[in-house]
Amino acid sequence: MKLISTEKPKERCILVGLVNQKQSREEVDEYLDELAFLAETANALTIKRFVQQLDRPDTRFFVGSGKIEEIGDFVVQNAIDIVVFDDELSPSQLRNIETVLKDVKILDRNNLILDIFAKRARTAHAKTQVELAQYQYLLPRLTRMWTHLQKQKGGIGMRGPGEKEIETDRRIIRDRIALLKEELQSIDKQKSTQRGNRGDLVRVALVGYTNVGKSTLMNLLSKSDVFAENKLFATLDTTVRKVVLGNLPFLLSDTVGFIRKLPHQLIESFKSTLDETREADILVHVVDLSHPRFEEQMKVVNETLTEIGSANKPMILVFNKIDQIKTEAQIPDHQRNPDAPPLTLEALKQTWMSRLPAQRTVFISASEKSNIDALRQVLYDEVKAIHIARYPYDNLLY
Repeated sequence: MKLISTEKPKERCILVGLVNQKQSREEVDEYLDELAFLAETANALTIKRFVQQLDRPDTRFFVGSGKIEEIGDFVVQNAIDIVVFDDELSPSQLRNIETVLKDVKILDRNNLILDIFAKRARTAHAKTQVELAQYQYLLPRLTRMWTHLQKQKGGIGMRGPGEKEIETDRRIIRDRIALLKEELQSIDKQKSTQRGNRGDLVRVALVGYTNVGKSTLMNLLSKSDVFAENKLFATLDTTVRKVVLGNLPFLLSDTVGFIRKLPHQLIESFKSTLDETREADILVHVVDLSHPRFEEQMKVVNETLTEIGSANKPMILVFNKIDQIKTEAQIPDHQRNPDAPPLTLEALKQTWMSRLPAQRTVFISASEKSNIDALRQVLYDEVKAIHIARYPYDNLLY
């Protein structure tokens, strides 16, 4: 008996990036690596990358007219399904690009991220948030997107509200946006009530770049089973668990991961989800130490925390995946030594990372369960300090 695979074939895509005054070639290569990971998460196969150096994005095609023609030839010759641009495209750029790249889907980074969020959303809350962000993104691009939808193209970038009904009236879209905002306000009130009903336990929120191991760490600390996999945005819905260390209970939440160039519409729509971060007493900033540009990822997280008003909270820095660090040369430092022996935990504690501004710094491997007891002790100490300050009469209990 012949088995029939139900897995959808991957769409073939190419990536387009620009080297300019704001982005070096090294940075663009890193951005495109991440864009390829986003494409893989959306079930697309990256076939080729196109990179051009311009002082600024071309107002017509994002890249130069010669480069867009070169991309068009490659698309035809290699049966490409999707062309993904690493920066947000204006409505006019989208229309102009489509005149050259016919019969292929044109996406930018924002649209791709929105598609992944639509795919990952599980609860009514997350689905409403994503749908609102999609409509806000689509509204200024209505003519272009509806042309796509009328062609009944499916797959990446076409998932979401447009598949339900082709709406050509801007007023209907605006009405839908208003309705979704009302629904979110109602859900937000319910969430606020739920948070209020949790009592006055100290709240700890895991934050960090996407795919740094927050959900794995959540499972380890709370002994729960939060979904975790090696893909971007594996977690959308905030998960809250009660954790007890020693005789000290507190609430631990796992929030959606941040990413560079995160669409503004998503930050706005997911503010209620990020309330767990805003209302937390302690933030645990999880960092993937094995990532070659983890410092930049930390910067993105800190900027996002500033944007949502959570930058000044007590913070514990947790450098994860230390099992993947073999030599000091893998860690950006002013005194690299490519001939250094594999880094021990004690050696990591002597690096500049231990001197970063934070309440405490811990080095762990969540997957290997390395140095987790040290993290538990740091969490216990910090939660205990807040608890005693809040309830002085409990001091005799600890």
